[in-house]
Amino acid sequence: MATNEKKSSDGKVERPPLKKHDIKMLDLAFAMDCTGSMGSYIDSARDNIRKIVDEIVASEKSDVRLALVEYRDHPPQDSSFVTNVHDFTGSAKQMRQWLGECSANGGGDCPEAVADALHDVLKLSWRGEATKICVCISDAPPHGLGVSGDGFPNGCPADIDPMDVTHKMAEKGITLYMVGCEPSITPYKDFFMALAFITGGQYVPLGKAQLLTQVIVGGAQEEMSLEQFMDEVNEEAQADLAAGREIDEEEFTRRVHGKMLSKGIKTKQLKRNKAELQTASDVPQAMSVVNSRSMGEVRKNFKISNPGDGGFGMARCMMAAPPPMGAPRARAMPQMAEMGGGMIPPPSGAPVPFSAAPGEGVNACDAGEESYEVMHEDISYAQSTRMVQKCLKRNMLKK
Repeated sequence: MATNEKKSSDGKVERPPLKKHDIKMLDLAFAMDCTGSMGSYIDSARDNIRKIVDEIVASEKSDVRLALVEYRDHPPQDSSFVTNVHDFTGSAKQMRQWLGECSANGGGDCPEAVADALHDVLKLSWRGEATKICVCISDAPPHGLGVSGDGFPNGCPADIDPMDVTHKMAEKGITLYMVGCEPSITPYKDFFMALAFITGGQYVPLGKAQLLTQVIVGGAQEEMSLEQFMDEVNEEAQADLAAGREIDEEEFTRRVHGKMLSKGIKTKQLKRNKAELQTASDVPQAMSVVNSRSMGEVRKNFKISNPGDGGFGMARCMMAAPPPMGAPRARAMPQMAEMGGGMIPPPSGAPVPFSAAPGEGVNACDAGEESYEVMHEDISYAQSTRMVQKCLKRNMLKK
C-alpha cells in the first residue's frame, strides 16, 4: 500500500487527491554559504536580486516571494553563527538589504553547516500551493562526508542529517537547485547532484560569480515550465493507483515522456554551453547517494576525488585542519572559487574555471568560456525523470 493510503471502515482503500501547485505563485529561497571564499557570490546575488525578480515576474507573470538562509559553521569551527534565517518577504528591496548585511568570513575546517541550512529552509513559511524552489549556493561539503580534517567527522553536531532533510523537502514539494561553486566543490559534486535529484531539481556547476543571475533566473523559469505539466503526471499516477497497478518508476517515466512528446509539449530548459546539465541518473556514485537514507550510509561508500581529478576542494580541505584552540579561524585558502581570476594562481596543469567573454554576455560559447541560456525545446527525458521523481516523492508514493 502506498504510504499516503488509508482504509475506510468498509475496508476500501482511500487515497487523498494528488498535490497540486499554482504556477503563478513562486516561493524562492536562497541558502547561501557565507564563509570566507564566497564574497563574490554574495556580491553578485545582492547586486542582481532586483533583476532576478523582475525577469521572473516578466517572463512567468508570477507572484514571487523571497527568503534567505545564511550559513557558516558550528563552534569551535566558527564562532559567529551557524545559520541566520530571513523568512519570506514579497519585497526585493528587503532581500537586497539582507544580502547587503551578509559578509564572507570565517569557516574553520573545510565542511560547513549545509545540513543546518537545509533544515532551516525546510522550516520556512512556504505557501501550500506555491511553486517552491530552493537555490543553495555553496563551495564546500557538509560534515560527515569523510573529508580529511573534518571537525565533526560523524556529521552535523546538531544531529541534523542532510539526507533525511532532503527527502522531507521533496515530500513538501521543494525543488532544490544546487549551485556548486567550482572548482572548490568538484570533489563532492556527486553528493550535491544526488540531493538535487531527490527533490526533482538539478546540480548546476558554476565557475564565475557573474553568471549567478542567469543560473537563478534560468532555473526558476525551467521549474515553473515543468510545474504546469505536473497535473498530467499526477493524473497518470492516479490512474495506475486506481487500477491497482504498482508503479514501476522506469516504465512510468518512459510512458510519461512518450505521452508528453506525442502531445508536442515543449519546455524551457536551462543549458550550460548549449548542452543539458548532467544528472544524477548518469552518475553511479550519485545514484548510490540517492538510494541512501543517512549520511552514515553515504559515508561508507562515497569516494572523494583528489585534485588531479579536476577540483581543488580536496586540497583545500586537507590544508584547512582546525588551528589551535583560541587561534583566529579563517578558511585556509579564501577566494578559492575565483582561482582563475588572479586571486590565487592554480597549480601547474590544474583546470581553470570558465569565464564569460567581456562584453559578450552569457550566451557566448566560444572555447574556454562558460555560458548559460534557457532554450525552448521538446521536453527532455531528463525532465520527465525529474517530474516523475517529484510526483512520487510529493505524494509519498516512494520512500
